[in-house]
Amino acid sequence: MALTRSPTLTTLSLFVVVLLLQSVASVGGVLAGLFVLSPPITANPWTLVTSVYAHAGVGHLLANAVALLLPGLLLERQTTAVRFHAFFVTAGALSGVAEVTVGSLVGTPTGVLGASGAVLAVIGYVVAGNRLTDAAVGGVAVSGRVKVAVFAVVAVAVTLATGAPGVALVAHFTGLFVGLLAGRAHLLRRE
Repeated sequence: MALTRSPTLTTLSLFVVVLLLQSVASVGGVLAGLFVLSPPITANPWTLVTSVYAHAGVGHLLANAVALLLPGLLLERQTTAVRFHAFFVTAGALSGVAEVTVGSLVGTPTGVLGASGAVLAVIGYVVAGNRLTDAAVGGVAVSGRVKVAVFAVVAVAVTLATGAPGVALVAHFTGLFVGLLAGRAHLLRRE
């Protein structure tokens, strides 16, 4: 695997390019419409994708980049670049939609941007879909409902442990939960 074709490094490069585009767009006052996923989602549907790669600043980008680097490099060894990118953007979009939708139900609708949900999905996939996990839980026979419940409890615990003011907790929960489910199902494994 050549590092120049690494989907993880490509994703990190996209973070930087989008941050630069955000800087240019903010000068023109069009930032929210291009990058922030906000209700109603149908008003700017492209933000389902752009919001995943956009960040609130360099610190936000660096936090997501550091969190993605190792699990991303591990995941890309198990899958194809196309599957990696499709999973990343889908998990990120689902996380953003969950944040915007649930946030609208419990309070003032707000916009969301950042890769945290997608990054947590990658982490969840790596945790639940590796050989060590397969060996540890492979012999334990539990129903699908119990597995889903355990994943939900783990996702809630991690979400609460990493929570801080201004953090998209619903997006974090959704991303990790999606990643754990996909990892146990080995959704991205090469055939």
